Amino acid sequence: MNAFELEKLVLNLGRPRVLIVGDLILDQYLSGDVTRISPEAPIPILTAKRSEDRLGGACNVAANLVAMQAEVDIVGVLGDDGWGRALRQLLAEQGIDTGGIVLDRTRPTIQKTRLMSGSQQMLRVDHEDPRPVQGDALTALLKLLPERVRRAKAVVLSDYGKGVLTQEVIRCAIDAARAAGVPVLVDPKGEDYTRYRGATLVTPNRKEAEQALGRRLARLDDVTRGAEELIGLSELNAAVITLGAEGIYYRTRAGSSGHVPAQARAVFDVTGAGDTVIAQLGFHLACGLELGLAVHLANQAAAIVVGRLGTHAVTRSELAGAILERADGAGKVLATREELDRQLAAWRKQGKRIVFTNGCFDVLHVGHVTYLRFAKGYGDVLLVGVNEDESVRRAKGPTRPVNNLGDRMEVLAALECVDAVTSFGEDTPKNLIEHVTPNVLVKGADWADKGVVGREWVEAHGGQVVLAPLVPGKSTTSILERGQKS
Repeated sequence: MNAFELEKLVLNLGRPRVLIVGDLILDQYLSGDVTRISPEAPIPILTAKRSEDRLGGACNVAANLVAMQAEVDIVGVLGDDGWGRALRQLLAEQGIDTGGIVLDRTRPTIQKTRLMSGSQQMLRVDHEDPRPVQGDALTALLKLLPERVRRAKAVVLSDYGKGVLTQEVIRCAIDAARAAGVPVLVDPKGEDYTRYRGATLVTPNRKEAEQALGRRLARLDDVTRGAEELIGLSELNAAVITLGAEGIYYRTRAGSSGHVPAQARAVFDVTGAGDTVIAQLGFHLACGLELGLAVHLANQAAAIVVGRLGTHAVTRSELAGAILERADGAGKVLATREELDRQLAAWRKQGKRIVFTNGCFDVLHVGHVTYLRFAKGYGDVLLVGVNEDESVRRAKGPTRPVNNLGDRMEVLAALECVDAVTSFGEDTPKNLIEHVTPNVLVKGADWADKGVVGREWVEAHGGQVVLAPLVPGKSTTSILERGQKS
């Protein structure tokens, strides 16, 4: 599946109902500036300027699912306090069903306050009572869970170790899900993963998996064996282990596995990345996608999240945009007009300055590479139009092209300076240029006297026409002539 097919798939997925069960947390960000040290103690003084409440814990998983346009139901416990009311209001504003939230007057709502200076977290203050839920609150959870599970296409257990996911609650959720044929995904906590026996999969990070197994998972071979052991230990269908900068590894009980490398991106803040991964997995499995594809998409979403400050919910359009942005060489080849239009729309939505050039590019040489690098320097993205085989024969004679259209496009797509390649069958690129309407049209300096096809159209639409200098003595014709003489 190429990047354009994958983007189309993401944008056209359904809106499954996903149930989140776990610890509900209110994240507060208190931000300001630090300009001096306290005279009372050797500590910085934060001059607070703004405060923001956000959904945390299992609530952040729910927010990630809402961003992907899922129908979201949540089950958990809040205290009968101001923090609880604020958290319920935030959930309601997201359109999340809060009918499964139980009030427990014996415990406070969990709140985590982060003190921020600029983008740096200075201190975190936690208000919580992590004792296991019991009494009336536990009874209420066990009563409402089965019906909520039956309404869902997937169940996510978001375990932060704050007391909601007791053994009774976990067992009730998993048993109800298995009876309904619904997948159960667990973001685990602690050392005893047998508590999650019978779930579909768990999603520990490397450190959490090491804690559960009691040994280091230093190499990928160790991770593979660790995943196998976790599957056997908890009678799972699969294990998904997040590896930070090394990406995500997954393995199924049937033996299929995969390692999805991390996407290259500056890491700004890892807060909430685990929530994003399990939310994405839950959403895509609820939509009926196979695990390997779900992991790939979750990895793309996690790359977006770590580039933002604090928790961030990835939208479908963001995920689709990231897929196109990271399209590999195969994804650069726009074989149809539909693929071209989709790429142009994505670039324009991102505010990209589009450069267009064209040619046969039959036998690629240093002159071509220098020319294409020059062209890329005039914008953000470079689109190359390539003459189809019949077009080349009409212009160059019956012995050309040496390389067929598919090969020529693939070679161009492999160049870092080329962002996309498409083709045209006419003798000139006039129709293609008018369809693309680039910001910049680049042609070789040898076209100065012949007249650049498309100049009038581009300039009439506010664009620029640039003539690129040629590398003396470098041409496909001269290379072929030398080959015939040797």
